Amino acid sequence: MNKFLVLTCLLLTVFACKSPEARRPISAKSGSFIDQSVKRNIKLNNRERTAFESIMSKDSVTNYKTSENGFWYYYNTKVADSLTTPKFGDTLIYNYSIKDINETVIYSKADLMQQTYIMDKQELFTGLREGLKLMRSGETVTFLFPSQKAYGYYGDENKIGTNVPLICEVTLLDIKTTEPN
Repeated sequence: MNKFLVLTCLLLTVFACKSPEARRPISAKSGSFIDQSVKRNIKLNNRERTAFESIMSKDSVTNYKTSENGFWYYYNTKVADSLTTPKFGDTLIYNYSIKDINETVIYSKADLMQQTYIMDKQELFTGLREGLKLMRSGETVTFLFPSQKAYGYYGDENKIGTNVPLICEVTLLDIKTTEPN
């Protein structure tokens, strides 16, 4: 019995001290998903840019501008440059409509109604937030947003689907500046 107990203790000591081995991955494909995603997004971006360039080339009357933020726009109504553009914390009152790239109305100004937005303190899709910063009170601007500047991969979970480039006509009705503290 003593020998059995000693043998059991010896075996437990030898096998209990062994640390568990890490499991190795079955297959390692480093970055393959990321690489595919990058290629897919480059193709999508090129396709959308080509579509917008086609729209702009067919419209010889309108003076399109290129934003440094990756979208295009033109002024329907331009106001004197002496007025200020919105700054951080200003309250903006505006209305807008959203169309797809084929000019089909997704949301009209009546659907979206008048909006109030506190500059850079509230959520708003990237393109519209950057576009509002370019505007002055009383201006109407039409923006051509690629999908990554609009609602991107998720859409708006209502009428705007996945990766839909948008055309938005925005009228900035008023800018209420914040008082410095």
